[in-house]
Amino acid sequence: MDRRQFFGSSLIAGIGLTGAGITQASAKTTAELDKRKDAKLRISCQLAPAPGKTIEEKLAAMKKYGCEAVEYSGNVVGKGKEFKKLADDAGLKVSAICWGSHNGDLCKEDTGRIQFVKDALKAALETAGELEAQGVIYVPAFANQTTLSNQEIRKRCLDFLPEVGEFAVKNKTFIILEPLCRFEAFFLRQVADGASIARDCGGLAKGVSVMGDFYHMDTEETNNMGAFISAGELLKHVHLAGGRAEPRRTFPGQNNLSFVEGFRGLKYIGYQGFCSFECGCAGDKAVEFPKSIEFLKKQWDEA
Repeated sequence: MDRRQFFGSSLIAGIGLTGAGITQASAKTTAELDKRKDAKLRISCQLAPAPGKTIEEKLAAMKKYGCEAVEYSGNVVGKGKEFKKLADDAGLKVSAICWGSHNGDLCKEDTGRIQFVKDALKAALETAGELEAQGVIYVPAFANQTTLSNQEIRKRCLDFLPEVGEFAVKNKTFIILEPLCRFEAFFLRQVADGASIARDCGGLAKGVSVMGDFYHMDTEETNNMGAFISAGELLKHVHLAGGRAEPRRTFPGQNNLSFVEGFRGLKYIGYQGFCSFECGCAGDKAVEFPKSIEFLKKQWDEA
């Protein structure tokens, strides 16, 4: 039995869950938490993974194959009306803006750079509001962008996020913290870490939330179901990508990563946010994209 199997068995025993139901021993407690009947698989996609050459072609392909939304990158900041119209014309919503770290400015030794990232993130949140997007995906720093310790970075986050989060609330959107695997960041690597920071900042009421990425989770989490449950209502976005096995980080279904365990967690918390493709493709996108979406639907049904 590997660590995922062990921790998965322990989790299920601990909260009284099986794939199909709830044990009598803890039925009252889990029944209050179990929101599986409310959960929905709502697929989104970044522009890069989608088939097509132009933005319009990519958006049309997303709609054709069953996506509900598009996830834009940071280059849409300041162009909300333009990119909202593109999505509207294709019959899609906008799930999020994948924004990044602003060169890790929050976590530089030079604290004067914090104002730069504060202003830039507020501009991104304003655009997210125009797009009616769930939020702006934010990474405090990638591994090579800071020399601060974990404790110092966490304190910076707790000092920084509430003010910017209040700005997010005013724009009817969220800051979405993204945990990354150890090959990309040494700080904020698990969904529970991000959820803890979000809670300490005031949570959704203060505009701070978290997401999970199946690729990063394949390295960092012992159990994907437990990881999503640890976030609960704070989970506002999910990235879809194959795991560490070759071909790495490609379309779901193109390597051996199963999404069933994670989908069980999403179902348990009644997740209704978007799950968005952020990955490469092994082969012809026009052929592999619809196949991957069908794979995800089957995994969701199995969860």
